[in-house]
Amino acid sequence: MSRIVAIVGRPNVGKSRLFNRLARKRISIVHDQPGITRDVISAEIAEGGYTLLDTGGIGYKGVDTPAALTKASEQQVDFAITAASLILFVVDGLSGLSALDEKIAQMLRKSKKMVRLVVNKADFGDEKVALDEAYRLGLGEPLRVSAEHGTGEADLRDAILAALGPVAAEPASATPKTAEDPLSFCFIGRPNVGKSSLSNRLLKSDRLIVSEVPGTTRDAIELPFDFIGRDGKSYPFKLVDTAGIKAATKLASPVEYFSRLRSLDAIKNTDVVFLVLDALEGVTQQDKAIAGESIKEGKPIVIVVNKWDLVQDAFKRQGGFHPYKSERDYREKYEKALFDRLFFTPGSPVIFVSAMSGYEIDRMLNSAVKLNRTLDKKLPTAKLNQVIGFLTERTPPPAIAGRRFRIYYATQTGNRPFRFRIFCNREEKLTEQYRRYLEAGLVEQFDLAGCPIFFDLVGKPKDETRGSRGGGKPDAGHDPKWQEAEKREVEED
Repeated sequence: MSRIVAIVGRPNVGKSRLFNRLARKRISIVHDQPGITRDVISAEIAEGGYTLLDTGGIGYKGVDTPAALTKASEQQVDFAITAASLILFVVDGLSGLSALDEKIAQMLRKSKKMVRLVVNKADFGDEKVALDEAYRLGLGEPLRVSAEHGTGEADLRDAILAALGPVAAEPASATPKTAEDPLSFCFIGRPNVGKSSLSNRLLKSDRLIVSEVPGTTRDAIELPFDFIGRDGKSYPFKLVDTAGIKAATKLASPVEYFSRLRSLDAIKNTDVVFLVLDALEGVTQQDKAIAGESIKEGKPIVIVVNKWDLVQDAFKRQGGFHPYKSERDYREKYEKALFDRLFFTPGSPVIFVSAMSGYEIDRMLNSAVKLNRTLDKKLPTAKLNQVIGFLTERTPPPAIAGRRFRIYYATQTGNRPFRFRIFCNREEKLTEQYRRYLEAGLVEQFDLAGCPIFFDLVGKPKDETRGSRGGGKPDAGHDPKWQEAEKREVEED
């Protein structure tokens, strides 16, 4: 279960002040004017291991009409129902309940989400705080607090932790590598592109201190060595030696079949993958398929274009390398054609090397060191949502059947590879082309070159209540609230 706590309620009940109180710092703007908070504001609460959201005013444009207030509050609740594992529904204990409070409570009851009713501004005597009305909302025992003065804060924090339960242990895959852990990598590619030559070049380099090979594994040979980086530091590496990966349809014997399986399995057990291409042949369909296997396993890719010495020799000879004007022209056109074919590897570093001459071999390993550091990045939630907002405004999603894909909120949920949970209106509205656009934008904005990105989409709940037959749920299309929400999306588009 996600550990996201959302604060909802009609405007001007003290949601932002309560958010700041729980976050222990002034983040949300507090003002008596309704609708001041227009964006989703978030804070990580370390002592509880959860993300707190201030949703006070999603969609509210500052028009002080009952219709505008109702629409803003409905959008807050829609978002909270989708995103949160616990909802704090805040009401004003001094002014009493309004019709809008009743409507929000009804939506929350139907959602089946965990809800705690919070009666704010309860720093006066009981005769002034409308607790009797709060019970009528049918959301259980209300929690009395004063966001301004801190009354009831400890009880509210305890209630949040009791609802969320203990923090789950981080999966082993999310644990950052330490400097002592060897960075494991493998060369993958078609047969005869120079993988073995690159391995031999690495192990014979004067800059490498070769360790004693401890033996072989069942699937591949592991060759440990140390590399002296550009910063003068020693980095432990482990080269996983693999055979060439042939297309499944071209396997001629059981030996080739099992060799292919072992090479694919080696990808799973490495930190960084070097995809080796032939400098003269360009990117083939099999190269594309091999790269896809690496992306499928969530592995970062460094693209290594080997045999560059042959290109250099061609331009040294009289007449050059027709029809290219120079080595630089050939390189630029090669790289453009490369990414046209390998469009699903946004930002992967491309290193032109020669196993024969040793050209740019050190740069190849330096790229692996940089990629390995990048894999442990934790992206700030606020900045992540700001960047996604910029990307969607710069290039809006395409309209499908009259409606657009909408992102309400995003948060990072994992590393190695990067995983992001995105709360949206409808998962099916995200086209593959727009997904790639968002991935490329995040790679560019956060300098994640070469790192795969995975989106976990969470759409609006399509079923609100249980049906009467067999414990199932009715079609969401028959729910008036969702029909109205979908109608608003169409009108806004």
